[in-house]
Amino acid sequence: MWEYEHRVETTADPEVLWRIWSDMADWPSWNAGIKAIEVDGPFTVGSTFRMTSPDGDTVELRLAEIVPGEAFVDEMDAGDFVVRTVHRLERGSGATRVVYRTEFHGPAADEIGPKLGPAITADFPDVLAALVRKAER
Repeated sequence: MWEYEHRVETTADPEVLWRIWSDMADWPSWNAGIKAIEVDGPFTVGSTFRMTSPDGDTVELRLAEIVPGEAFVDEMDAGDFVVRTVHRLERGSGATRVVYRTEFHGPAADEIGPKLGPAITADFPDVLAALVRKAER
């Protein structure tokens, strides 16, 4: 398994952060790594979506888990490996920690994770900074 986690703290209200996350069609407005997104259903487990990056690569994902107001997980199933990204809010006194965690699972995870993982997660600091800026406005 390969894994990477990035976290930031914010004074933004957790409910505001959750509203931003659950409005998938708006993700490109604050996430520079998404040029376009096509969503095949509501923000519920099982819905699929396709994200296109600024360089034109498109990836299909599925919402695998949702704990309303707390966390959601999206997955990309590539057959011999699965990429899971956990998006989680950890509430504290006066601050909320926002966590993005990506994990590679499956028979090819140990081989593919170190090659593909850093490219997938490289923008996490910028993405979380943009999310927090939007939520704090």
